[in-house]
Amino acid sequence: MRHESVPRDTEDLVRLVRDRYGRIATGSKNGCCTSSCGTEEATSRAIGYGATALEEAPAEANLGLGCGAPIDVLDLAPGETVLDLGSGGGLDAFLAARRVGPAGRVIGVDMTPEMIARARDAAVRGGFTNVEFRMGRLESLPVEDASVDAVTSNCVINLVPDKARVFREIARVLRPGGRLVVSDIVLGGPLPEAVSRNLLAWIGCVAGAIERSEYFRILAQSGLRDAEILRDVDYLSAVSDVLPDEVAASLAEAGVRRADLAGTVRSLTYRARR
Repeated sequence: MRHESVPRDTEDLVRLVRDRYGRIATGSKNGCCTSSCGTEEATSRAIGYGATALEEAPAEANLGLGCGAPIDVLDLAPGETVLDLGSGGGLDAFLAARRVGPAGRVIGVDMTPEMIARARDAAVRGGFTNVEFRMGRLESLPVEDASVDAVTSNCVINLVPDKARVFREIARVLRPGGRLVVSDIVLGGPLPEAVSRNLLAWIGCVAGAIERSEYFRILAQSGLRDAEILRDVDYLSAVSDVLPDEVAASLAEAGVRRADLAGTVRSLTYRARR
C-alpha cells in the first residue's frame, strides 16, 4: 500500500479502510500503534482512558484504537439507549453498557464484518445482554428515527468521505434533546498535499480529517447545536510514543517531519445536542 494515493472513487476508499480494520480485528495487523509502542492498554491510556475504565470492558474489546475517551464525559444514566458509531471491537459500547445498566440498551454500528464478529463474541463471553452490534455504514445507519438518547464515536467520522451525511444521520436517530459526545481528528490548517493525498495517512486517521471550521459548520447545518469542545490536543504530540504505523509511514513517504505539522492535526472531544 505504500506510495499509493487516495483513490478518487470513494467506494474504493471505503473498501480499503474496511480491509485495514478487518485485519486488525482478526489479529493479522496491529492496531493503532507501531511494533515498538507496547500494548493496546498503553495506547488507550495515551489517548485518555483510565485504568478503571479499561478493567470494565472485555480485554479483547480493546484494540488500541481511538483518539480520545468519550464515554467518561457522555454523562450516561441508567435506562438510556446509546449508539456507538464505528464500534470496532466494542470497547466504548461495553463501557456505555456498564453505565446504562440492565434497563438500558447499547447499539454498536460498524461496517467491518470481522469487527462485528469480534465484538459479538466479546459480548457473549462477557455476559453483556444489553449490547447489540449491527452491520452498517455511518452514512446510512440501521437505526430507527428518534430512537436513541445519546450518540458517541471515537476517531471514526474522519474516515468517512461524506461527513455531512453522518451528521444528518446522527440528528435523525437522536431523540429531541438527545446528545452526542465524539472524539475525532480535525485540522487546524491545511495539510501538505503529499500528506493529504497519501492513502496511508487517510487510513491512519489524518488525511481524511477536515478543518475545524468546516467540521463544525456541517455539524450545525445537520441540526446539531450547542457544540462545546471538551478536549483539544495536538494529536501527533499526544500519541508520540504510540503513533499509528500508517501515519509514521505516510509522513516518511512525504518527507514531512512531525514538527512540520505541529498544531495542525488536532484530537478533539466535543459534545453537542439535537
